[in-house]
Amino acid sequence: MNFEALPKIKHTNANNFFLLAGPCAIEGEDMALRIAEKVVSITDKLQIPYVFKGSFKKANRSRVDSFTGIGDEKALKILQKVSQTFDIPTVTDIHEISDAAMAAEYVDVLQIPAFLVRQTDLVVAAAKTGKVVNLKKGQFMSPEAMKHAVTKVHDSGNPYAWITDRGTMFGYQDMIVDFRGIPTMRQYAPTVLDVTHSLQQPNQSSGVTGGRPDMIETIARAGVVNNVDGLFIETHFDPKNAKSDGANMLHLDYLEKLLSNLVAIRKTVNGF
Repeated sequence: MNFEALPKIKHTNANNFFLLAGPCAIEGEDMALRIAEKVVSITDKLQIPYVFKGSFKKANRSRVDSFTGIGDEKALKILQKVSQTFDIPTVTDIHEISDAAMAAEYVDVLQIPAFLVRQTDLVVAAAKTGKVVNLKKGQFMSPEAMKHAVTKVHDSGNPYAWITDRGTMFGYQDMIVDFRGIPTMRQYAPTVLDVTHSLQQPNQSSGVTGGRPDMIETIARAGVVNNVDGLFIETHFDPKNAKSDGANMLHLDYLEKLLSNLVAIRKTVNGF
């Protein structure tokens, strides 16, 4: 795993999975710093390379009255402060071509949402910033199809592409992770398993997405056993009152035990 595009990332020689973790959305400065401080403490202890995750805005919402953000520049400046305070890289997702250059001024990794990963102009705009581009596999796409998304990044002159699997639609209200796709996608780029979004239960009649946080460790363990390069976990100190995706986020209090177990599994896998 080559991290040359992320000079702030730590513990790269630990032969561990890397971690993208944080709240679904940036709700304010205090909450972002509080979550980052806790995750940095845990990942330093366990020697896990860490990238702080937070969406500066939420564009894909079920209802028009759903939370979308606190203001683009305000949220991006909070991400920048997290990076400066803890000397860690950060990732956020973008939704429009104009977002790419704007967000690239503040964060280290630009994430393309799953519903938008086939949007060539958006992927190319992200790639041309020179930042790492994290391509989320569409819920409707095969693992093999992600080769073309990676090629778009590389053909734009950017060698830094990741793939993130966040599950595949199974019926209308469930997601399934097909672990056969991990070795396939790793042929194209470093591959991350988005544990928490893989446990979403979308299309609820209420217009609020559900989830199965009780299955987080089950999915994460299977990812580590199957040699994912990284894990993506949304976490919050108060998921029930989080403004976005609270139903499938991991409570921050449970993160250390989960990661400790996963690091132990990784050490076993490394010995095979």
